Amino acid sequence: METDGSTLHVEQESFRDSIATIDKDGKRAWIFPHKPKGKYYNLRSYFTYFYLLVFFGLPFIKVHGEPLFLLNILERKFILFGMIFWPQDFFIFGLGMLIFIVFIALFTVVFGRIFCGWACPQTIFMEMLFRKIEYWIDGDATYQKALKKSPWNSEKIFKRSAKYTLFFLLSFIIAVTFLSYIIGVDQIFKIASEPLKVNKGGFIALLIFTTVFFLVYSWFREQVCLIVCPYGRMQGVLLDKNSIVVAYDYVRGENRHKFKKNEVRTGGDCIDCNACVHVCPTGIDIRNGTQLECTNCTACIDACDHMMESVNLPKGLIRYDSENGIKNKTKLTFTTRMKAYSVVLFVLIGLEVFLLATRSDYDATILRAKGMLYQEQPNNQVSNLYNIDLINKTRDSLPVVLKLENMNGEIKLVGKDLMVKKEGVTKGEFFVYLNKNELKGRKTKLEIGVYSNNKKIRTVNTSFLGPVLQ
Repeated sequence: METDGSTLHVEQESFRDSIATIDKDGKRAWIFPHKPKGKYYNLRSYFTYFYLLVFFGLPFIKVHGEPLFLLNILERKFILFGMIFWPQDFFIFGLGMLIFIVFIALFTVVFGRIFCGWACPQTIFMEMLFRKIEYWIDGDATYQKALKKSPWNSEKIFKRSAKYTLFFLLSFIIAVTFLSYIIGVDQIFKIASEPLKVNKGGFIALLIFTTVFFLVYSWFREQVCLIVCPYGRMQGVLLDKNSIVVAYDYVRGENRHKFKKNEVRTGGDCIDCNACVHVCPTGIDIRNGTQLECTNCTACIDACDHMMESVNLPKGLIRYDSENGIKNKTKLTFTTRMKAYSVVLFVLIGLEVFLLATRSDYDATILRAKGMLYQEQPNNQVSNLYNIDLINKTRDSLPVVLKLENMNGEIKLVGKDLMVKKEGVTKGEFFVYLNKNELKGRKTKLEIGVYSNNKKIRTVNTSFLGPVLQ
């Protein structure tokens, strides 16, 4: 039967009408990827060892008794590499998140979804931890399929019990570590050591996180990347023909046909073995081009290189490259869009560095008491009542002394001396007494120095309200 060009094009593009994880009846199609092996898989394994060492070890590293890294949303306290950030510093923290987003965008424009394949926690935990446990207990894809179809005999019950027990224990460890980044490892130990009724909320949170991680890695799996994560959809906007992605060299590979020993190949180098499809954790065929489901995990590269070696053909049929690199056999070019992203990124980084360099460990706000006018005092003096809020972001308690900087006058505290606890907030009240001849009008500019241990830590500007001068 003859087929015209438009029909052939429709047939070639038909893979876009469905995804590998959904069958024709709309039900979940379980993916059984073959165990990958090769250069890139080994590199990812080494990177995973370092990644896991950092992930599981960071909560235990402390500086001056505080975690090196903490994102305590409940207490609105954030510690990044030993630096404490409070709600007053949120603009610095927010700018850091914006820089991260721009960096990811720039990285995607240039290198595609390499973050997903090499650094995303979902991919690392799923493919380099849980999947390895599955291969260890259930065997490779062929054995897993057979085990799924087999009746519930003693072997299947044992393997399922062992696998899901290890899955739950690993999920629990991940949940504990995850919560350590939010409430601190000391609080985790407190939850574990004290009676359940004392820390019921923490225990419930730990149980919820463990259950979520267990369901994600035992059941939901690649659906996180396909359905939940927006990054795959972002690449449709960010990628262009110069972006480096995991790509099939269709110029060299087509027309594909099976390998025959001692033959003289007249077509493309692709031997249509489907090894790249069998190892893909999302079930796609990379030969169809860049797709939403592809996480750039490089499993298909290793599988294809192995097959090319086996049939004595050059490796690199599937490789890191760009569309223009494959089509025109050109190297990566630094496009205008890449330059624009780079400029924005460097400007944001410069602004962040400036904000961090000029950030103060102390903050003070002084305002006149609401609803209070000036008070006439003996000896031709006038007084105003002020409220002061002091914030100490350091790990040491600070005694505070207030001094007038630009006027001759007197400050009298209401109550006890000011002392700001470490990482704390203190409120206070005080009167400022000025001679009438010091006043400049209805409102007089006032500069108040905030001192601790004979060292000025802040200068606060406010105003002094006085009578209208005749």
